[in-house]
Parts: sequence; C-alpha cells; structure tokens
Amino acid sequence: MQVQTTRMEEEQAKIILQETAGLAIITIHRPQLKNALTANMWDQLADVALKVLENPKNKVLLLRGSGEQFTAGSDIKEFNQLSLEKAEEAFVHMEKTISTIERLPIPTIGVINGPAMGAGLELALACDIRIGSEKSKLGIPVGKLGITLNNKFAQRLVNLVGPSLTKDLVYTGRMLKAEEAYRVGMLNYLVTEKDLNRYAIKMGKLVASMSPASLLAVKTSVQECIDSAPVLWKGSTPFVDQNDFPEGVRAFVEKRLPRFTRRTQ
Repeated sequence: MQVQTTRMEEEQAKIILQETAGLAIITIHRPQLKNALTANMWDQLADVALKVLENPKNKVLLLRGSGEQFTAGSDIKEFNQLSLEKAEEAFVHMEKTISTIERLPIPTIGVINGPAMGAGLELALACDIRIGSEKSKLGIPVGKLGITLNNKFAQRLVNLVGPSLTKDLVYTGRMLKAEEAYRVGMLNYLVTEKDLNRYAIKMGKLVASMSPASLLAVKTSVQECIDSAPVLWKGSTPFVDQNDFPEGVRAFVEKRLPRFTRRTQ
C-alpha cells in the first residue's frame, strides 16, 4: 500500500539493514516521531526482512529501533488522511509484515531499547526472544483510538501473558514498565541501558553458534503449536471500528481526549 510522503519524510524514515558476523541487524529509523511506521515503512520492513534470507551467512536477525525508542507502532496521524477502507487495508499490510517477521526461518531477537506501543508491541511479540532495559515500556493503548484487537494479536498476547493481563492492558491502556514486563514474560532478558546493544549482539552470536537444523526444527514446531490453537486470524475480523476509530484518530491529532459515542450491544 502506498501513502504519499514528502521527500524529507522519506529521507528521515528508513528501514536500515546491517550484516555482520552472521548477524543481520534491522533498525527502524524515524527517531523524530518515535520510530512510528508509515504504511510504506511497514511494506519496506517486510521486504528487508526477506532480503536478510538472501545472504546464507545471516544466522540470526536482531530488530531494534533508532535512538531511545523501539517503535510507537503505526503512524496514527497518517490515518487521518485515509478512508476507513484504506485504514483497514493498511492494518492488513501491517499484520502481513508482522507475520513475515514471526515466520522467518531464522531466530529473531527484539532489542527493546525503549517504548513498544500498539503495533510496536505486536512487532516485538513476533520476535522469538526479547531483550529490554530499564527504559523499556510495553503496552497496547488501542482503546484510546478505536482500534480493535485482531485475533492474531490477541492470540500472541494471550499465549504469552494470559487472558486476564491481555484484557487489563486493553481496558486500561496502561504501559508496563520494564520490570513488570520482564516478570510477566514479555521480556526474556532485562539488562542495563548501556549494556543492551552489547548484550543483544552477544546473545545473537550465541544463538548463531547453535545447530541451524536444531533452531529451525524448534521454531517450526513451536509455530505449528501456535497455529493449531483454536483462535486464528483469518483476515475477516476488522482492525478498526467504523465509529470509534475516526474519532480516536481525530482526538490523537488534535491532542485531546476522544469522545466515543458507540455503545456495545
């Protein structure tokens, strides 16, 4: 999906790939806007992730954000330009990218160097291992925007933290601080901010030293267990509510509290 951006925005919004010593490092680079991903960036991220596989020397993928953020998820201001149909299409593209990351045949490590919000959290959960620091914060404030929790996102979260905490995070919109995120299993490792990148590289090299056959086998088996769960995303559940989403986006752009009027039956 293509959304118009200015040349300056295109230059500042990048998905950067570095390859070194058996590791592929993807950096989401849009620090001036908390590394929020445009629709074009979501597509680019999928392309770059697949490009990693073209180099047989790449054994492990590290995914991180530029500066002091992992990613704020999708660029909400961009949705102010879109119809509901185009917004839904953008979310479908986003989910396809996240599934691409999740299903890569090599191990993936999320380097959570700051807040991971909304789709940013979903992207983090798609990684096999997540390493954070005291600056990490994780949450899904979708209720403030009228974004619905699609089945695949819900499945990832429920599998990891259980149904009660999943509902808690959506109902309240609260962000988990690093220690709580580590305690409930959203983060596998918690290190100091200054040690984060070094530790992630060290972890990546350790994983890369293992048998590729063993790594692929366990990743495939675990994914098959996940896919066999009764709730699977089939693309039919809407990502956005037709009444609440436009108001949520307007409120975000106007920096005010949303005034939702829709009532559940």
